[in-house]
Amino acid sequence: MTPKNVDYSLYLVTDSTPTILGEKDLVEVVKAAVGGGVTIVQLRDKNSETAELVRIAKDLHAVTKPAGVPLLINDRVDVALAAGVEGVHVGQDDLDLKSARHILGPDAIIGVTANSLEEALTAARDGADYLGIGTVYATPTKENTKSIIGTSGVQTILAKLSEEGLGNVKTVAIGGINASNAQRILYQSASPAKKLDGIAVVSAIVAADDAKSAGSDLRRLVKEPPAFAGTTAKTNLSPSDIIARAPNTIKRMAERKPLCHNMTNLVVQNFAANVALAIGSSPIMSNNGLEAGDLAALGGSLVINMGTTTPEIRGNHLKALVAYNAVGGPVLLDPVGAGATAQRREGVKALMAGGYFDVIKGNEGEIRTVSGAQGVKQHGVDSGASQLELEDRIKLVRGTAARERNIILMTGTKDVISDGERTFVVSNGHALLGDITGSGCTLGTTIASVLAVERDDKLLAALSGILMYEIAAERAAARDEVRGPGTFVPAFIDELYAVRQECVQGCDKWIQAAKVETV
Repeated sequence: MTPKNVDYSLYLVTDSTPTILGEKDLVEVVKAAVGGGVTIVQLRDKNSETAELVRIAKDLHAVTKPAGVPLLINDRVDVALAAGVEGVHVGQDDLDLKSARHILGPDAIIGVTANSLEEALTAARDGADYLGIGTVYATPTKENTKSIIGTSGVQTILAKLSEEGLGNVKTVAIGGINASNAQRILYQSASPAKKLDGIAVVSAIVAADDAKSAGSDLRRLVKEPPAFAGTTAKTNLSPSDIIARAPNTIKRMAERKPLCHNMTNLVVQNFAANVALAIGSSPIMSNNGLEAGDLAALGGSLVINMGTTTPEIRGNHLKALVAYNAVGGPVLLDPVGAGATAQRREGVKALMAGGYFDVIKGNEGEIRTVSGAQGVKQHGVDSGASQLELEDRIKLVRGTAARERNIILMTGTKDVISDGERTFVVSNGHALLGDITGSGCTLGTTIASVLAVERDDKLLAALSGILMYEIAAERAAARDEVRGPGTFVPAFIDELYAVRQECVQGCDKWIQAAKVETV
């Protein structure tokens, strides 16, 4: 076996500490894991003496070599030589790559830990066979992590490697990876030019009761695309294409009456339910994460709204997010007031680390917080005055969508929406929407309802929902009986219902009011 034909897809890093391994025998755990589909193994043991490390390495090699699975030793080149294994993995504080290569020769597999872009580029240029990129998420198996880089950090490194002509180096992500997030990490970290070659896991297998089963499950997950990725058909839709397709998209939603599961704030539950009924979906208002699995199986969509958030509510949100991700049910995040408090900022990070969102919608401050911008200040949950010019808003939305591999919608006087490739500005809506409680929240309900039906092109679904919602608002505001927010709300619900009925009857005159630009 040479470094060039190694399968890095499921990389097991061992841990012999009692908190992870327990009373199990490490060799038996590795044997089971290899039987389950692990493709490469690293012996990581910072505590054993040299002689004991060599003995363990030889015992492990007796398991891995017959299976054609390379065994590497963390840090210790001397142990790798003594045990006759396939190579080593070195960290930034260990023996340098060039010295390790000089000692072990050209046929040894040598990997390097890369916590940053600079470390990754240096190791790739110096001839590393693969990079262990991370820490992706916090993990109990490694105490002094330099930084948590998330999927966006991994994606940045992958993109730069390709840009610098170093795309041939193999890459695995490490840090907090398990069966619940493996597929999402592989999916969201991919750049257009380069994707990960695998994932590295520790506790997910070593701490498992059944290492073979755990390995088999992870191997399957690595091979299969995530359910939420769907079959997204990205086409070069022009504004006229969108306008032409929107009425039929709304018609399909109204005829299907999909479930729209709203985990929304207590202030707007009633309004959101009425909006859902008016547009033709079937609402359920439940903040109980324990019933999300049953609801996700019904083929609908989920709205997670942070309007009234607590640690307990966040826990329920995460349970529901995992349940919908598992079956590919569309999920929309509305990070209400994301920049207003430290608790809300931390909540956004926790939710985005906990699962995949098909659409994230919010005002400028909320989307800036989602993007990772520092120093964002919001006065409560209101949008507040814009801090960015339209051109900068477009750039931010497009970049965040590309990074997250989803749809980002920034609402405002002009809405900006993008999937990272296609970007549109929508100029519909009415000022009265800003004078009622829950208009942003119920826009999320509307978009999620359409997403439940139109899953192939999520941008088309989101745009159809926006246009239905905002054109209905314009029509409502123009009615003679509407004199302010109090009379606007019932008229607005009536007009949402009217647009729905027109679509079902095949009348598409309402869409002529659409104001959509390609940017």
